[in-house]
Amino acid sequence: MFLDTINQPNDIKNVEKEHLEELAQEIRDFLIKSISTTGGHLGSNLGTVELTMALHLALDLPKDKIVWDVGHQSYTHKILTGRREEFDSLRQFHGLSGFPKRKESPCDVFDTGHSSTSVSAGLGLVKARDIKGEKFSVVSVIGDGSLTGGMAYEALNNASKLETNFIIVLNDNNMSISENVGGVSKYLNNIRTASGYQDLKKGVYQALSGTKLGNEAITGIRRAKSSLKQLVIPGMFFEDMDITYLGPVNGHDIEELVRVINDAKRVEGPVLIHAITQKGRGYEPAVKNPTRFHGTEPFDVETGIPKKPHTQASYTDVFSTVMCKLGERDPSVTAITAAMPDGTGLKRFQKHFPDRFFDVGIAEAHAVTFAAGLAAGGLKPVVAVYSSFLQRAYDQILHDVCIQNLPVVFAIDRAGLVGSDGETHQGIFDLSYLSGIPNMHVCAPKNKWELSDMMRFAVGFDGPIAIRYPRGTAYDGLSQYRQPIALGKAEWIYRETEVALLAVGSMVKTAVRVREILLEQGHRVSLINARFVKPIDEDAVREAAREHRLLVAMEENVANGGFGEKVLDTIVREKLDCQFLSVSLPDAYVEHGDPEELSKMLGVDAESVAARILERLSQ
Repeated sequence: MFLDTINQPNDIKNVEKEHLEELAQEIRDFLIKSISTTGGHLGSNLGTVELTMALHLALDLPKDKIVWDVGHQSYTHKILTGRREEFDSLRQFHGLSGFPKRKESPCDVFDTGHSSTSVSAGLGLVKARDIKGEKFSVVSVIGDGSLTGGMAYEALNNASKLETNFIIVLNDNNMSISENVGGVSKYLNNIRTASGYQDLKKGVYQALSGTKLGNEAITGIRRAKSSLKQLVIPGMFFEDMDITYLGPVNGHDIEELVRVINDAKRVEGPVLIHAITQKGRGYEPAVKNPTRFHGTEPFDVETGIPKKPHTQASYTDVFSTVMCKLGERDPSVTAITAAMPDGTGLKRFQKHFPDRFFDVGIAEAHAVTFAAGLAAGGLKPVVAVYSSFLQRAYDQILHDVCIQNLPVVFAIDRAGLVGSDGETHQGIFDLSYLSGIPNMHVCAPKNKWELSDMMRFAVGFDGPIAIRYPRGTAYDGLSQYRQPIALGKAEWIYRETEVALLAVGSMVKTAVRVREILLEQGHRVSLINARFVKPIDEDAVREAAREHRLLVAMEENVANGGFGEKVLDTIVREKLDCQFLSVSLPDAYVEHGDPEELSKMLGVDAESVAARILERLSQ
């Protein structure tokens, strides 16, 4: 196998040209087999095999730099830089990350995980290179989906003023910009990137500049050139920004890609290579269903069917059902997603109410202000978004929604410890960054029925409100406890004495098990479902403090600015006579791994919490 010869950066350059296609097939076979066992991002990686190979052939790593946008397409890059043997630990605790990580390899130059950042980061590397007087190539790889994010355009606008080389590769797997118009485009690309042409262009402009007649001549040349380009070059959007456009090129033709990359390295300024690729290439189930295989769990290679199909409803499923019911009952209910109709569960709403569904692309900031506009116009918008992605729109939440006290509902999926995607995707900050904003209200359901009740409450609420719920199977315990939702009011589930567990959202399930452990040890334990983090139920805190020796606040969020701090503030401010214990996550970024394993490591699993309580009681 040619893949066996790839053990360190640049080993691919020892593979003969006639064997590169065989190597590409071996990489695809390896990815399919490996990801079918561990899970991971499959479709995006299968689509960029040849593109990644070409980059490694044309560049000298780690001297040259590749910045991957999002980074879920970087698996081939990891293989070609000597990490193939680590793929059996992909996205597992202390294992290989599913995204670029600087601590893993000097060939990973920028940690990523969110969209539309690669051009900004690459431009920063270019400027650092130039200021330090160094010589190397910088390539930012960005997908057509990531170009729906406004940050990418801010970076392109800034990059257009460069006078030194900066290569941007547009990985277009959806033909979203333009098609090749024929041989003239290829011909112009060849001329415009040839060193002779570049030198002549620079010399002519320098010779003519400085006089009135010369400057007018330059203007005329540029106008004539622009008019010709408008007819034959598909990338005029970039050309008009003074970014040299090369393409479209076949993103699966290694030889052509290498040639174009080498051409791009000669351009003194920003240059964009438009590569057309096919997501899921080489694996038919992924080609037919790219969304299903974007981020997949372990699956059967022959059929593409998950090895452990879901048999119980997830919180996302529950949200999806409730949204459709709300849409049927109220024609003012609208739904907004930032390029994730499937992931957030809004696909069904889109099908039933297409005129009231809005996918704004990977543009969370726009999604929030757009929702504010809908609310100002008299509608009831629901923004469905992952916790770690909503933080990208913090200013819009504060400035455009909450200052005006507009009735926007934030349905925050993947809250708490998400797991395999690591630091960039853990939803452990939302209670903190939301509850500090005036006019914002924050709640979290204990089980699937309470999510339904909270959604109904939120849609009828006259102000900004966020509902956060975790990834995975919806908890179906405590079904007999379903008190009506009231703003800022907690729900007493078990009422005893000695220890009071005041738990938020997903931690109610954990608190049930903690209570069982403490009961076995002879302790009397109350359980309070907090429901609201803002405003918290201060009456419940006072009552719990009067009747219990120890009050324990439990949340799946960082301690700083979280629920526990609000409970403690009430205890201190009102001089309540009780001991207090905060169970929360540390002030740290949490790496990838199984959520149960992470919970145990961080001390927020039931056994760890019970042990801490028993230790406190013994004191």
